[in-house]
Amino acid sequence: MSEKQRVVITGVGAVCSVGHDVETIWKNVVEGRPNVKPITSFDASDLNTRFAACIEGFDLVAHVGKQTLRRYGRYIAYSLAIAQQAVADAGLDPAQVDPTRAGVILGSAIGGINALLDGYDTLLARGPRRISPFTIPAMLIDSAPGMVAIEYGFRGKNYGVVGACASGNYGVGEAYNTIARGEADVMITGGVEMGFHRYTVSAFDRTGALSRRNDEPNKASRPFDRDRDGFVLAEGAAILVLESLEHARARGARIYGEVLGYSATEDAYHITAPREDALGAIESMQKALDDAGLKPEDIDYINAHGTSTRLNDASETQAIKAVFGDYAYEVPISSTKSVVGHLLGAAGAIEAIFSVLAIRDSIIPPTINYEHPDPELDLDYVPNQARPKKLRYVMSNSFGFGGHNSTLIFGGYEE
Repeated sequence: MSEKQRVVITGVGAVCSVGHDVETIWKNVVEGRPNVKPITSFDASDLNTRFAACIEGFDLVAHVGKQTLRRYGRYIAYSLAIAQQAVADAGLDPAQVDPTRAGVILGSAIGGINALLDGYDTLLARGPRRISPFTIPAMLIDSAPGMVAIEYGFRGKNYGVVGACASGNYGVGEAYNTIARGEADVMITGGVEMGFHRYTVSAFDRTGALSRRNDEPNKASRPFDRDRDGFVLAEGAAILVLESLEHARARGARIYGEVLGYSATEDAYHITAPREDALGAIESMQKALDDAGLKPEDIDYINAHGTSTRLNDASETQAIKAVFGDYAYEVPISSTKSVVGHLLGAAGAIEAIFSVLAIRDSIIPPTINYEHPDPELDLDYVPNQARPKKLRYVMSNSFGFGGHNSTLIFGGYEE
């Protein structure tokens, strides 16, 4: 087997409830400023959960044009818009890239479900001849990476990856593997989730997984807190440009950091609940450490999946203790979902960006709304205030319905 290629991050782009660009989002995450509001885009009065972390004021038409938005909907439009951010941030000229060695892999949990739901509404109200001929491509998860590839002329590996709330990690990890194996020089990757709709919110509401703290929506996401009662549904997109170190150096690119390890495992236990012994999460973290060639004691910070649900936070804490042993009580852990909410299939991707920025800025973002410690969850969750700390290696976990587990490990760039 040939030597694994080093993989670096040269560009990032993102949008979510707390900002339209990475630096604004990151500032709000570090300062602990959420933006969770009552739902106003549809009547939510009959739901148990009546709030969400939605994007406000982002001008999609200015980024992708009215026709693209009308034809393909928000899922694909946001994929294109945030890919533009990341490519521009990387200073990458697609015309100077070998198109056969450049690709796109994006993760999403429910993709273009709004296009499907809107098309079905049209069928019922106006009949089959009024359904848009663009409905099928607009609803397919793989259409987003396909459209991004068309935009830049990249003819290498291209697909959508689905692993529920681990999808964003899967996207970044599979792109990393593609470059590390020498199959590509450049990959656009990340996660996009734009499934906000009365139907999807109602369906999540029925699972009982959402917080019902309607009187205090900005305090609803409280990972690892004794009084946590579910996650805050959010939308967003996060896209990274990954390159082989050789390719990035050759064009003089600025380097944010390096992807060092990746793993994906399966619980094989339950469709929504984590294993009681946390074995899948344990194996995910251990395999990522092995891939990175690191020991648990090398990790300086863990960006937790930390959903603010009863089962996940307890299971993740249990898994960290199993993998890290006594060092579990020393390594800082935080959940940025406490600020941005749960971006579902985009969560892992935006948390990958947060992990790299934490290394860049030598700061650990806080777990906000941590007011009442849970006696069974007794690790250092960096409560309420960001913490300055020099970071070398950061682990980021993502877990999803279906028993999906994924872990990424990042490092600061060193020659």
